[in-house]
Amino acid sequence: MPYLHTPENLGDLLVGEPSYRVDQLRDWLYRTPVISPQDMTNLPAPVREALEGRLWPFEIEVEQSADSGTTRKWLFRCPDGAAVETVLMGYPRRATLCISSQAGCALGCTFCATGQFGFERNLDAGEIVAQVAYAQAYLRQIGMPGVPDHLTNIVFMGMGEPLANYDRVREALRRMIEVMGISARSITVSTVGLVPGIRRLAAEPWPVSLAVSLHAADDELRDKLIPINRRYPLADLEAAAAEYFQEKHRRVSIEWTMIDGVNDTDDQVVKLAAIATRLRAHVNLIALNPTPLTRESATSEKRIKEFARQLRRRGVNTTIRDTRGRDIDAACGQLRALAGRPGLKVGLNGR
Repeated sequence: MPYLHTPENLGDLLVGEPSYRVDQLRDWLYRTPVISPQDMTNLPAPVREALEGRLWPFEIEVEQSADSGTTRKWLFRCPDGAAVETVLMGYPRRATLCISSQAGCALGCTFCATGQFGFERNLDAGEIVAQVAYAQAYLRQIGMPGVPDHLTNIVFMGMGEPLANYDRVREALRRMIEVMGISARSITVSTVGLVPGIRRLAAEPWPVSLAVSLHAADDELRDKLIPINRRYPLADLEAAAAEYFQEKHRRVSIEWTMIDGVNDTDDQVVKLAAIATRLRAHVNLIALNPTPLTRESATSEKRIKEFARQLRRRGVNTTIRDTRGRDIDAACGQLRALAGRPGLKVGLNGR
């Protein structure tokens, strides 16, 4: 499984082959990824055959399509049984990939399907990068209607807390930026508020974007929704986010899942606007995507628009994020949960 080797150690897979074969394989893995090793046309047949069935560090267990073919979701299954979810969202001028950094999550945010179904393990750097490479290969070789043939944005907003798997996420970022040639500015790392990790990320050489999954603008509510807030309260989180902005000169974004009657109230608007103003942050609003164990429901479309209007009236740049793939369980962790249910039969295009 070549992605589980560092790009610098691929020679271990090509013992007896001339050194230039290593460069050729590295290009196929990272620069022009392909779905099948048989598409690695300048490699000898024995090398391609040796890679058959071993190219990817996972198998595709479920593949689903929605939004007229412009949203694609994969449930990848690793050899040890760990489940990994990845979502590709296509638009006329961009293709955004939402990737996972862990199989499951240990942080237990109350409204998140990933947290509700527990933690399996951290993903290896190669397992993270392979999600990106597979999506790149998919866009180039299969494609989506009216969508670019390459990724334009990558967001660590899938399963897991990226900063809780810091060293492997860092190595994945290095490979994406320095080996694959992906712009650091097109990559966003999301966190629910691991303050030490934010500060470590600020010290890295790459100007990746930071997204803070805030979801509540006071400690009392945030303690209930996001348990890690009890360890890293809002004041500490805001200070770390401000330091990140000062160091990287990259605007921080605030992610806010709209939960009916919980965090969509007028007092939360006022408090959120104050935080966003101090950070000069952009706020992204998205309706809650209910999960199998969630009791709460999504804020109505009308109230989301009013919430956004009140933020903008206070000078906060605000976007109501497009909700993609509801019919294919696109909330992180949902497909993993459903795939584990006895009797579920789901395959390409959700059939």
